[in-house]
Amino acid sequence: MSTLARSYQGAAGAAGPLLFLERTARVALGEWVTIRLPGAADRRGQVIDAGETMTVVQVLDDTLGLAPGEATVTLTGEVANAVVGRELIGRSLSGAGRPLDGLPAPVGEALRPINGAPMNPARRVRPSEFIETGVSAIDGLNTLVRGQKLPVFSGPGLPGLELAASIVEQARAPRGEPFAVVFAGIGITARETQGFLERFARSGALSRTVLFLNQASDPTIERILAPRMALAAAEFLAFDAGLHVLVVMADITHYCDALREIATARQEIPGRRGYPGYMYTDLATIFERAGLLMGRPGSVTQLPILTMPDDDITHPIPDLTGYITEGQIVLSRELHRKGIFPPVDVLPSLSRLMNAGIGKGRTVPEHRQWADQLYALYAQGREARLMAAIVGEAGLGAQDRRALELADRFEREFIGQREGGRRLPETFAAGWRLLESLPREDLTRLSDAVWEARPSAEPPSSPAAEPAR
Repeated sequence: MSTLARSYQGAAGAAGPLLFLERTARVALGEWVTIRLPGAADRRGQVIDAGETMTVVQVLDDTLGLAPGEATVTLTGEVANAVVGRELIGRSLSGAGRPLDGLPAPVGEALRPINGAPMNPARRVRPSEFIETGVSAIDGLNTLVRGQKLPVFSGPGLPGLELAASIVEQARAPRGEPFAVVFAGIGITARETQGFLERFARSGALSRTVLFLNQASDPTIERILAPRMALAAAEFLAFDAGLHVLVVMADITHYCDALREIATARQEIPGRRGYPGYMYTDLATIFERAGLLMGRPGSVTQLPILTMPDDDITHPIPDLTGYITEGQIVLSRELHRKGIFPPVDVLPSLSRLMNAGIGKGRTVPEHRQWADQLYALYAQGREARLMAAIVGEAGLGAQDRRALELADRFEREFIGQREGGRRLPETFAAGWRLLESLPREDLTRLSDAVWEARPSAEPPSSPAAEPAR
């Protein structure tokens, strides 16, 4: 224990998972705390509020039977650190960094504060390369760029976690650069935890992945720690080990609910929907840890998954997340009902950095026009679908009928990919097959040069993918 450790006999009070201390000296925010009771195992805690008259400690373990007046509370003088290093790749850890795979605790290469250090804006490098996720709706139309933070807006019952697992298995740096994935499960169930472990081990993704799995039964404070532990590991792998790291965090909604629970226990004045007023700032301390640094070879890219309560995109969690991040991938309940996976609704989805990571020398020169044309035709088909519900399909014009048919095929053949991940050439081939099924006069977003230079699309793999006549 540190020589700066100080012990106090008895606490002023307790409220749920919080312990309150009076007249403490030299307290550091985030400092580790040991709580000892006669005849009971030691409990761990962390300072979450260091005030002049009152210090608030979040207890990480069960508080049942904890008598505040009888507790010996020791402030250890050590802030929350994470063991980081290449040794963690392939390991499964709890949200607080304890091993879940039956192996000894990792030794690592360094200890880093879990809260990290803010990136100097003058040393940030503008993102300019993409990460391939294996999901056509993302790679083709909402490309994820290295150093970007691109959230996935899911809903109750939608397969947000399944999409996260698919991306962990399929994601890669397309030119074969050193690549790793850090996955943080936040507030997930024991069944989901076991499912992730088995799935990643079976697919081989575990060999290049660091897993931080916080279960719903774990202490609330661990949901606050898990994404920060994951990001501390990712920053070392990126900026010290030179890897391109994709950080997938699911579910950010559980993280925000933990913030609200702690704020309620502290009797703070609530903000929108009961969430603390500082939630925007708190989320920014997580999301702004993505990026590239001048003079460092690696990168940290974030793909947070969040569940929108009641499918409400104006809810404080997606609303504030949208302000901080650079776009969003929105999942559709309608597509999910049709059995389409992943049910990505490309119309409200957006990647604000897409143009920086696509085009000549990165993907293909015609990527922008190709994506714009698919997007425009799908939007036209969706409008025709609404009109057909009123006047009937027979009442539509010839061009609208073609767009309506293409919209159905676009959802089945391009967005839907139950067969597994697609590499980028396969994504472009699927899009070109759709475009080539239409007359040239319908393709107003493609220049003649791009149309004439288009690659020969691969033959359809099934009768359902044959061009419409």
